[in-house]
Amino acid sequence: MTLWVLSSVFLVGLLSGVHCAGMCGGLVGAFSMNLPPRAGTFRLHLAYNGGRITSYAVAGLFAGAIGEAGLLLNNVLPVQLALYVAANLMLVALGLYLAGVSRLLSRIESLGARLWRMISPLGRRWLPAHTVGRAYRLGLVWGWLPCGLVYSVLATAIFTGDAASGAAIMLAFGLGTLPNLMLAGLFWRRLREFFALAAVRTGAGALVLALGVAGLARASEHAEALRAGMVCHIF
Repeated sequence: MTLWVLSSVFLVGLLSGVHCAGMCGGLVGAFSMNLPPRAGTFRLHLAYNGGRITSYAVAGLFAGAIGEAGLLLNNVLPVQLALYVAANLMLVALGLYLAGVSRLLSRIESLGARLWRMISPLGRRWLPAHTVGRAYRLGLVWGWLPCGLVYSVLATAIFTGDAASGAAIMLAFGLGTLPNLMLAGLFWRRLREFFALAAVRTGAGALVLALGVAGLARASEHAEALRAGMVCHIF
């Protein structure tokens, strides 16, 4: 896996604040309201987000393993190239989604609704999350909240064709979302208003779209590297 891919996915997570502030800000705000006003609040927010990112990495591990199994059943070189192109097309789709041009990814969220209905009651066991352990476990549960953005990055994890790479993709994405959701815990109302601005959404979407287009432009270079045996997996 190249630094380009991890950096791109991290940046996607960072720019996803335009989506996360609206979708997850309420949950983080509710989490914050149940915390005691003391100096340890920062640790609790960090533990909560650590649990959320752990769930992302676990999901990425399984997604990458699915892609790896697919590579074993096919002629590896053409499949790797096809997956590389598909991964960058997902970045293009993400850019359009963040910019508000396409709502396709929002429809994907319904796919995880049934799983969320089964998992979400577990989170209530850890409210109020007034200790690091409870906050971390609550984050583990809320990491499975249906989200078209997360699902699209999971698709990219499948395209890596490798379990460890899939986990790394989701870890990089999760770390990218960390600053926004940490800030949302303290200033979620103001942050939500900022990310709701059309200029902010369009700018973030355009940057992600540019990453996808740049990746597609490098497809021939990537194909040559595969033929030369310079890389073993898609990334």
